[in-house]
Amino acid sequence: MTRIGVISDTHDYLDPAIPRLFKGVDHILHGGDIGMPWLISQLEAIAPVTAVLGNTDEGIALKETEVLRLAGRKFLIHHIVDVAAPSEKLKSRLQIDEPDVVVFGHTHRRYCGSVGQTLYFNPGYAGRPRFDLQRSVAILRCEEGRIEAEFVDL
Repeated sequence: MTRIGVISDTHDYLDPAIPRLFKGVDHILHGGDIGMPWLISQLEAIAPVTAVLGNTDEGIALKETEVLRLAGRKFLIHHIVDVAAPSEKLKSRLQIDEPDVVVFGHTHRRYCGSVGQTLYFNPGYAGRPRFDLQRSVAILRCEEGRIEAEFVDL
């Protein structure tokens, strides 16, 4: 089984619980709105990280979209995703890359749902507590033929 830690919208804050919650994960995916680059370095001390730019990120040497293979599945990571009506640019990318999983952020709300054979997944908001938002990260457990998602409150 492959365990993937999923986090988004940290906004320059790494919750002290993250190293414990992500201990033993094989990879970490960050769905954007990172904050300062030091945050990625701290996550890399836990496991390899793939991250994308969010709409508030500036001066970070990351891409808007990343595609990678983990646990025999193709993951596409992009910060702003409207599941019901993706932008034309993203729709084109989805048709070309045909991902099994799309990881995103931006809404600060958890989401786990499928469109066709593709799982769309938002781990929720992991930044500093504000606006009475429920803060969370997630663990994806990937085994042959299935992906199990677990949201973890912060």
